[in-house]
Amino acid sequence: MSQLSMHSPVIDITITEFDGQIVSLDWGWSPFQEPTPLLEEAKRQLDAYFDGDLTSFDLPLCPMGTKHQEKVWKAMREIPYGETRTYGDLAKEIGSAAQAVGTACGRNPIPILIPCHRIVAGSGKLGGYSGDGGLYTKRALLVLEGALSVEEGKALEESGALD
Repeated sequence: MSQLSMHSPVIDITITEFDGQIVSLDWGWSPFQEPTPLLEEAKRQLDAYFDGDLTSFDLPLCPMGTKHQEKVWKAMREIPYGETRTYGDLAKEIGSAAQAVGTACGRNPIPILIPCHRIVAGSGKLGGYSGDGGLYTKRALLVLEGALSVEEGKALEESGALD
């Protein structure tokens, strides 16, 4: 396995490649750096995403999970940049339960590239986010994509909804 870490405006991340495919995106910096052409391309695309110049990724991904999790992750990849779906909407779309969709979101091994941040609660709240920084990170990604305005993001923070 090869890894490459990078800084982003939201948080430091480490991308892992195995056998020519991205298998994970983890929060934080890895002491084990072994850049490959694929990891450099992933970094280039992520940099462009964070700069607002890229709205979809073209990378070979290989998330490893149960058949249900893989079905959820595949459906999440089809949610366009700047849009959200509720856990319930995605569950109906794939013939599942909202709680099972939430569990699969929490186990997503390649966040951002598989955009679990685009799944929100039906109540109008953000729901959960297992990434480092929790709901603050989810909010930042949704504001970056324009799914939330800066004002909406600030209101969530002021209301205590991110704690």
